[in-house]
Amino acid sequence: MIDPAAHYRGRRVMITGGLGFIGSNLAIRLAGLGAEVLLVDSLIPGSGGNLANIEPVKDQVRLNVADIRQASTMNYLVRGQDVIFNLAGQVSHIDSMRDPHTDLEVNCQAQLTLLEACRHHNPGTKVVFAGTRQVYGKPDHLPVSEDHLVRPTDVNGINKVAGEYYHLVYNNVFGVRACSLRLTNVYGPRQLIRHNRQGFIGWFVRLALDGGEIQIFGDGSQVRDFVHVDDAVDAFLRAGASDAVNGEVFNVGGDEPISHAELVRLLVELSGRGTCRFVEWPAEKKAIDIGSFYADSSRFRARTGWAPAVRLREGLAATLDYYRVHYHAYVDEVTDA
Repeated sequence: MIDPAAHYRGRRVMITGGLGFIGSNLAIRLAGLGAEVLLVDSLIPGSGGNLANIEPVKDQVRLNVADIRQASTMNYLVRGQDVIFNLAGQVSHIDSMRDPHTDLEVNCQAQLTLLEACRHHNPGTKVVFAGTRQVYGKPDHLPVSEDHLVRPTDVNGINKVAGEYYHLVYNNVFGVRACSLRLTNVYGPRQLIRHNRQGFIGWFVRLALDGGEIQIFGDGSQVRDFVHVDDAVDAFLRAGASDAVNGEVFNVGGDEPISHAELVRLLVELSGRGTCRFVEWPAEKKAIDIGSFYADSSRFRARTGWAPAVRLREGLAATLDYYRVHYHAYVDEVTDA
């Protein structure tokens, strides 16, 4: 199977969204493997980009503060890159419904800009796109495989699947090697916890740390699977190193599905703080909720040898420990971009 340590040593790697949650963890791992890492991030306020995220490797990576919607910038930056991990995107489902045009620009137009830059200025690169399980919408059955219908319930899901399909078309038609990883709920250190617009797990962690009240919508029976960021990073590394995944989409999910209610109880237990309360669904969130979801990741496992290694309990405990030490870097307005 794939040996990332050998594959990435000395290779030039670009990460869009490199100061964000997954991007920064990926950068730290790549720097440790001896790759030449270029981070590209727009540092748009509220998006999750945070200079504190790369503190451990700030002298080992290069940073270009740029917006991937800018064609001239992308035309220059993609040159010479062996692998591009394309993680830049607008990930808030609620924000996509409030401001659909910006979501369209970031999740569609920007993806075309990057791919066109690769097509004309570096057609030999490999691109791995960060997709999402949100593209499936409300599942017909569980677990959800890649053969399930794509039926997004919000603007973000529509634009993310369009961005994903651009990558597949550029692979199949223009020969720019690309694939997409449809991630389920990723959690862990360096996740945005300052507000709740980018998913509930980071916000739940913040409330548990603060000893606050965690509100569970409905009866809390809806089920999700969770992937620790270290396992997500391993999935990206394997996809970037393998041509066996080119032109396809793959689920990357956890193997411990858990209800919202059970998850909150576990967080409260591990943190030793916080409470929970069941509340009615807010109308704007209920309208786009997909119910229970957990993924079948067997196709990616078979193709790359990947498997989640971090158990949920130990991953949540380590996440809480990280934020106890670095709390102010993620909640203070002056440091969180």
